[in-house]
Amino acid sequence: MRVLHIYRTYFPETQGGAQESIRQLCLATQTLGVDNTIFALARQPEPSAMGLPEGRLVRAKSWLEIASCDIGAWTAIQRCRAAAAQSDIIQVHYPWPFADLMLPWIRNRKQPVLVTYISDIVRQNDLGLGQLYAPLRRRLLGAAKHIVASSPNYERSSTVLQQYRHKLSYIPHCMGPAPSVDNASIGHWHARFGTDFFLFVGVLRYYKGLDFLLQAAAQVKVPIVIVGEGPEGDRLRQEAQINGLTNVHFLGALNDEHKNALFRLCRAVVFPSHLRSEAFGMALLEGARVGRPLISCEIGTGTTWINIDGETGLVVPPADGAALANAMARLSEDAALCARLGEGAKRRWQERFTPQVVGQAYCDLYAQLCGARPSPAQIAQ
Repeated sequence: MRVLHIYRTYFPETQGGAQESIRQLCLATQTLGVDNTIFALARQPEPSAMGLPEGRLVRAKSWLEIASCDIGAWTAIQRCRAAAAQSDIIQVHYPWPFADLMLPWIRNRKQPVLVTYISDIVRQNDLGLGQLYAPLRRRLLGAAKHIVASSPNYERSSTVLQQYRHKLSYIPHCMGPAPSVDNASIGHWHARFGTDFFLFVGVLRYYKGLDFLLQAAAQVKVPIVIVGEGPEGDRLRQEAQINGLTNVHFLGALNDEHKNALFRLCRAVVFPSHLRSEAFGMALLEGARVGRPLISCEIGTGTTWINIDGETGLVVPPADGAALANAMARLSEDAALCARLGEGAKRRWQERFTPQVVGQAYCDLYAQLCGARPSPAQIAQ
């Protein structure tokens, strides 16, 4: 089975939860016999083809970016078409409008198109671009043989997805087991922060709710460690400095070794995203797989499909610094509660979000799309 995954950017040039979800999916299905190719644009696309552990990466130049949409030239269509010609299934990771434009040029009419629906378009709608994009979206989702949402929460709460319920199911993103961490890395961060800090990991974007995390930091003086970079980084650092938030530590981007050491050491993972642009939350899985309790906001997306209030962590209202502060104070003061919720988080990861579970669900779906007989395992619905 040969699958072409299409998304606007990819490792190693860019980092993010969508890229990580694609990487984890490819690794999960690869062990079950799927040959994965990923097509993406890049500012520096040479070499144009790379061999990665999860599959082959094919890149073309991104000439410009408009409203988070990378746009390529005819070369991009040619390279994507060549990759599609060697694939049995085209899997578009939505949204990327340029992919919608490319699809008629790259697709053999017999190829099934699968859309992994990462997120609704949120901010661009606020800018008035949603209506302009709507015809392209209808063409893509109409052409798709099947659409996959990453959680039942998103399936129910997306008005767009409700129009395609006849060909819609959900399969979550996955995360493999936590790799071992060198004792030197553990010792380095333990000496600096101990084990009672709260950890945020992610790209510092507008929808991550970090303004409200800073509000919470002013109300509860627990250590908060923020790992990641992004367009909001400089402003957030200035805000923390102006308000004298000495308990907030911005570490910037870290490699996986140091990031995984912090996940193992932290008291809990705090994930304050407050807008529906946060469709899932891969960092929550990173915390769950090492048995850390989770704090997230109820925004009608996959964050509260991963984090079940009272079972795997605490769920609070969005855009509410006081609620975040109360949740962190509660976990900071109750070690037994932390242990119980951490065990629940790890158990939920094992039951629903491992590569074995998710990889098999996607392989069964691929088999159905190609007309083959699926294995006994059922697609999550």
